[in-house]
Amino acid sequence: MTSLITTELVILDADQGTESSAVIRALAAAIAEQGRANSADGLAAAAIAREEKTPTGVPGGIAIPHARTEAVTEPSLAMARLNPPVDFGAKDGPADLVFMIAAPEGAGKDHLKLLSTLARSLVKKDFVASLRAAATAQEIVDLVETALGMRETPEEQTTTTEADHPRRVIAVTACPTGIAHTYMAADALAQAGSEMGIDVVTETQGSSGTTPIDQSVIDAADAVVFAVDVDVRDKARFAGKPYVQAPVKAGIDDPQGLVRKALAEADAPNGHRLTTAHAADDSADAQSGSRESVGAHLKRVLLTGVSYMIPFVAAGGLLMALGFLLGGFDIPDYAEDIVLGNSLWNLPTEYGDLALGPVGAYLGAVAFQIGNLSMSFLVAALAGYIAYGIADRPGIAPGFTVGAVAVLMGAGFIGGIIGGLLAGYIAHWIGSFAAPRWLRGLMPVVIIPLVASLVSSGLMFMVLGGPISALTTGLDSWLSSMTGTAAVVLGLILGAMMAVDLGGPVNKVAYSFAVAGLAAGSVDNPVPWEIMATVMAAGMVPPLAMALATAVRPRIFSQAEKENGKAAWLLGAAFISEGAIPFAASDPLRVIPASVVGAGVTGGMTMAFSVTSQAPHGGVFVFFAIDSFLLFLVSIVVGTIISAVLVLALKILVRRGGASGPDEAKPAEPVSSNADATRV
Repeated sequence: MTSLITTELVILDADQGTESSAVIRALAAAIAEQGRANSADGLAAAAIAREEKTPTGVPGGIAIPHARTEAVTEPSLAMARLNPPVDFGAKDGPADLVFMIAAPEGAGKDHLKLLSTLARSLVKKDFVASLRAAATAQEIVDLVETALGMRETPEEQTTTTEADHPRRVIAVTACPTGIAHTYMAADALAQAGSEMGIDVVTETQGSSGTTPIDQSVIDAADAVVFAVDVDVRDKARFAGKPYVQAPVKAGIDDPQGLVRKALAEADAPNGHRLTTAHAADDSADAQSGSRESVGAHLKRVLLTGVSYMIPFVAAGGLLMALGFLLGGFDIPDYAEDIVLGNSLWNLPTEYGDLALGPVGAYLGAVAFQIGNLSMSFLVAALAGYIAYGIADRPGIAPGFTVGAVAVLMGAGFIGGIIGGLLAGYIAHWIGSFAAPRWLRGLMPVVIIPLVASLVSSGLMFMVLGGPISALTTGLDSWLSSMTGTAAVVLGLILGAMMAVDLGGPVNKVAYSFAVAGLAAGSVDNPVPWEIMATVMAAGMVPPLAMALATAVRPRIFSQAEKENGKAAWLLGAAFISEGAIPFAASDPLRVIPASVVGAGVTGGMTMAFSVTSQAPHGGVFVFFAIDSFLLFLVSIVVGTIISAVLVLALKILVRRGGASGPDEAKPAEPVSSNADATRV
């Protein structure tokens, strides 16, 4: 390890052009000239391919390209101090300090350990300043070898200890749907930790389930980041830990900032610590321990309810759609009689003309009934988990009960929202009483559920249910009567809402509106299904438009955006609007308006064509649940083309006008033969 870097592998104050590939080739040539690689071109190609997957620029004017390839014969570290700096994809600008790590194919994870150690050293401002001030190549070698622990000095021992025991941050991510933001934020935080030399351990509380972090890992962590829009499950596990809490989108937009804030809380003598009370009651704090505003509190509890409601709707809607596919559109008239009176060994003889025979009729009836029962929990689950978001577990039973009452009274999802808030606040209020010691054990399991259920459900029966039911009936009648221009206008509005913040609160309002009405749809009243199709189609437009734009004019996008564009094809097709977030985050003033226009047009077209969807999610992959699927696709294609053309026009016009944003420092470099490598 003593010869990992030598003076011959150091290039000082050289002009290597304006492209990162040229810098990588120069460093690869230096390594090959010293006999450490048998092919400079092979090493350069491997490092450039890695660079195209994910740019290696990090904040502070630093880049760390690296590769593990059979072209390398001896582990090597080459360094260039550039004048002028070259763009390696860092958000804060080009890099003037470039370290290239070259490892042989059989080196295992040694080069990753070296990368981690070097990254930790480059976070230190005094080390970076010394590199920029060094007058000779030997000074650079001395500084780097000391930082990497290759010299028997007190400084080396300290550095080695820090490298062996990096600081650790726990990151918990969760969003209302638990589909995209949750995992994107976790990946961004983990990547940020890798770049900073911090061990970031993530826990995603998403729709596919949660694997809790081992308590011993939590106990050993320095701090915790909660990047969440809903309540954290089992938050008491983190009691006593320094922490920061922010919306899940902050974990995508500024992951390094969140990690730094969490460690700053850990280092501060009076930094925020998660108390047992805060862990049990999220309403007591929101952003870094500060008092939560009324608006933020309502948003959080409502999104908590929506996040737990969506699985009921998703499973139920798809099963009902499958029931219609197998049993025909008149399956609701036969389903209950078939499932109760028949079996696989006693197939029905009476069923609709559109059923796929007696087997299709029976299986369709079973799927429809399961889906219908799942959908019947929609309002109760919404109310129950809104109450849970306010009062924790004691609020669940009163919330479910008042939700069931709202259904019985015909108050619909509006009644579920109001009832859930009512049950939650009553349960929270009762729980705030200082009960005698002998009564405390009964409070959460008997007293609070009993009293909160009685009061909230009693108010829903005697006071609120009737007026809310009348309001719901009026709203349903108004929606059912919408035709022509009025329906198109509604589609335009819903479509624009789906694109304005790409999975944020406005997007969730439009989506929740569609999902909440899905259960009310029928062959005789298809408007709720039309609204669902409108929302789904419009939500697919932004990522598809960005994917199309990067394919048509790749040179005006960064390498990272081009890679995101490839992934956006699949994300858009699956109705994951968040696929456009990386583009909107770096260029919101052009991407968001273009997305809103295209999504609005798509929404208006789907309503005009009376396209229906009985599935709440899935995009083109739930084609069997979408009526007039061809018109559904036409609407999406038109909106996608409009948004793509607009975003390209805005980018090109602004560039020609000489006003480029911070994300447009340079055109993307030419794509090499390895440019089809995709991020795993």
